[in-house]
Amino acid sequence: MGSSAFLPVSYFLLVLCTWLAEAGKPIRVWNVKNFGAVGDGKTDDSKALLGAWKQACEWTGKSKILIPKETFLVYPVVLSGPCNGRMILQVNGVVRAPGLDKFNSDAWLEFQYINGLTLTGPGIFDGQGPAAWSQNKCKDKSKCQQLPTSLRFSFVHDAIIQGISSIDSKSKHLTFFTCKNVVVQSIKIAAPADSPNTDGIYTSLSRRIQILRSVIATGDDCVAIGQGSYNITVAGVFCGPGHGISVGSLGKKPDEADVQDLVVRNCTFTNTDNGVRIKTWPDRPARNSVSDITFDDIVMNEVYNPILIDQQYCPHDQCSLKSPSKVRLRDITYRNIRGVSTSETAVLFLCSEEVPCENVELVNINLRFKGQGHSKSSCSNVNGVASGKQIPAPCF
Repeated sequence: MGSSAFLPVSYFLLVLCTWLAEAGKPIRVWNVKNFGAVGDGKTDDSKALLGAWKQACEWTGKSKILIPKETFLVYPVVLSGPCNGRMILQVNGVVRAPGLDKFNSDAWLEFQYINGLTLTGPGIFDGQGPAAWSQNKCKDKSKCQQLPTSLRFSFVHDAIIQGISSIDSKSKHLTFFTCKNVVVQSIKIAAPADSPNTDGIYTSLSRRIQILRSVIATGDDCVAIGQGSYNITVAGVFCGPGHGISVGSLGKKPDEADVQDLVVRNCTFTNTDNGVRIKTWPDRPARNSVSDITFDDIVMNEVYNPILIDQQYCPHDQCSLKSPSKVRLRDITYRNIRGVSTSETAVLFLCSEEVPCENVELVNINLRFKGQGHSKSSCSNVNGVASGKQIPAPCF
């Protein structure tokens, strides 16, 4: 897994362009310790980080902000551009979040309006989630106040996030909103299986996002592809525990944008609730679409729902199934997916009665049931074709 053969050309182009832009230029390092950071894990070092960021952002040459091998308590901050050059934030130590009482926003560290960003490790972002998870009400009801995201990227273009770890986020670990040309590679995300709403990586209204060679263990979706995501690649990712890799949920709000051109390839799921899932809400007005989706070369190690389309997604039973989902799903391919299902129904397509799933293709599926008997598939309102080995037998 993780072979360079699976990496998209756009990844190499971004890395090459970044290297060429930075090669030969003098680099100035801005150590947060020189701006008053203490690094004892107890003193608020937020102003030091902001001070280093401000000067580095104004510098016309190559800038690197260094967080050394100590523990730095950082309150919620916004690291904003535009900047005069590419910004490099190298985290060697631990950046620790404060308790919820220190938050007046829904994000801990937000990077915004930056053209050219490198966030690199091997440091750790510690969200200090265990003290906050009991205050999460979203696991019980849909109308709720989400806890803060750990790392939010908004309007960030041409970025590389690599080598970092995010642990115990209060809510989502990394989110990308209105971003483009981003490579996320060789990162680690960790939170307990029962931690609420701790999605690993979430994208929305973003394009050309590559998530590569990473390990994600969390309490919600390892990767969630939200509305308006276009040209997304997920390759070489190990997921588990968690809820799998999901498109959605979609269709809950009016005027949602389409999801198009997603490739999930060469990934492994272990002890997850779901494998590859698409979920849309019924009883909602949105009429967006999901199209050109490929799931290829996937291993399922004791996964409850290895292959799932759920257009009756309705957590907390706060919607009516009498009005079907209006989100249109089409051109979806499942290829070379193998392993063990812990549920008898290894392939489940619950598509919309109003807009049935179109052109769903199964190629070389081998999903055995862990229990007695054989795995099964179940379909409703789906038009599809199957070829190659098929375990379970296709339901269309």
